[in-house]
Amino acid sequence: MMKTITGAVCAMSLIVGAGVGLNTAKADEVKVPVAQQGQEKNIQVPKAGVTKSYVEQNFGSPNRVEGPVGEPPITKWIYNDYTVYFEYDRVIHSVIHKG
Repeated sequence: MMKTITGAVCAMSLIVGAGVGLNTAKADEVKVPVAQQGQEKNIQVPKAGVTKSYVEQNFGSPNRVEGPVGEPPITKWIYNDYTVYFEYDRVIHSVIHKG
């Protein structure tokens, strides 16, 4: 009798365990083509890794500053033609405005 119960419990565990993998999250993959920034405009933007002080010395003061927000803190400096994103004190990305 004990072997039958143990066997049934093992069988149920395997069935339930196998079903766990079937309920994984699924998402559609959306591919967005990367814009060819800067071809129409010949704009110099800060490179990744430079400091805020370097950006201010070489590109001037931004028109507007937003942030910091989140952890790690992300700040963005908005200029007329582009926006510069900082993580702490370093540039992580510069984006040329469309149009």
